[in-house]
Amino acid sequence: MSDPFDIFLICPPGLESALASEALEHGFAPANAISGGVEIKGDWPEVWRANLMLRGAVRVLVRIGSFRAFHLAQLDKRARKFPWADFLRPDVPVRVEVSTNKRSKIYHAGAAAQRIETAIKESLGAPISPEAALTLKARIDDNLVTFSLDSSGESLHKRGFKEAVNKAPMRETLAALFLREAGYTGTEPVLDPMCGSGTFPIEAAEIAMGLAPGRARSFAFENLASFDAAAWETLRSGVTPRSTDQHFYGSDRDQGAIAMSTRNADAAGVSEHTNFTCTSISDLKRPEGPAGLVIINPPYGARIGNKKPLFALHAALGTTLKTEFRGWRVAIITTEASLAKATGLTLSAGPYVPHGGLKVRLYQSGPL
Repeated sequence: MSDPFDIFLICPPGLESALASEALEHGFAPANAISGGVEIKGDWPEVWRANLMLRGAVRVLVRIGSFRAFHLAQLDKRARKFPWADFLRPDVPVRVEVSTNKRSKIYHAGAAAQRIETAIKESLGAPISPEAALTLKARIDDNLVTFSLDSSGESLHKRGFKEAVNKAPMRETLAALFLREAGYTGTEPVLDPMCGSGTFPIEAAEIAMGLAPGRARSFAFENLASFDAAAWETLRSGVTPRSTDQHFYGSDRDQGAIAMSTRNADAAGVSEHTNFTCTSISDLKRPEGPAGLVIINPPYGARIGNKKPLFALHAALGTTLKTEFRGWRVAIITTEASLAKATGLTLSAGPYVPHGGLKVRLYQSGPL
């Protein structure tokens, strides 16, 4: 049996520990959190399973080999000897992306990419295309050339069923990690009073139901030489959903957002456990049943312009939550500590996380 691969799970900086926790929960061990993601080890079925099952990973990269190269001629020679046929198919186009740093004698990424592309084309016969769905990443660091394959293809936040999104959507991968950071495990109700396209309630429902996040999409690894269609189908069909008696709620003052959320929940197969209503913050009521988690990605000043009206909005939100949601926990994503403070809630702040070109933090409370 061949040695396991080094596999790198990419996630937004600041949430590496949350993804490591999820990876361990799914049996990927060891799961070492480093800057920008989590390192695990495994064979090809583990690569497939990571893409299929991990909610917080943005991409799954597979390290397939490395060698030293101190100049372009050496890179060319060694790239031609690399066992491309073990990984790539001669009939599948590939895109080559190269990054270099100042510690390497090969510093021109474009020239390095040309050498690698020519080696693949001439030794394997695979076509090279900048539009290819399959990406080979080459990193040249301190004269060490390391090849990795992006086994995911499209970003893993694209679950394969969401048709409608609002202006400033929360990506599903980020939503899943924020839910985890807020202590959500699938055993309590979740409510988002500014639900937009319904990402938080839908993601929470999927977690509670044990649905595989990658169940409705394809992946780049399906075009690799190592792909076994029968084994993949066995793996995918072996994920058994579970029953839940929890319900997940979204509200928004925009009827269009409610229509979007309803369509998206339908497409995801979770409509039986989700409920979306057109309601303003001031009219928000606690659902019947046990306490749970209120999680919100409200508008912030940098996203919509003028910040002044947002302080009144956050104050009204805090008043409603304190009045109606006793016993519930609250998690708010925002760029502004002052907006979180305007709620009047006692909140602790998590790390800064990039989102939509901004830096946001998760502010959360204990039970109200």
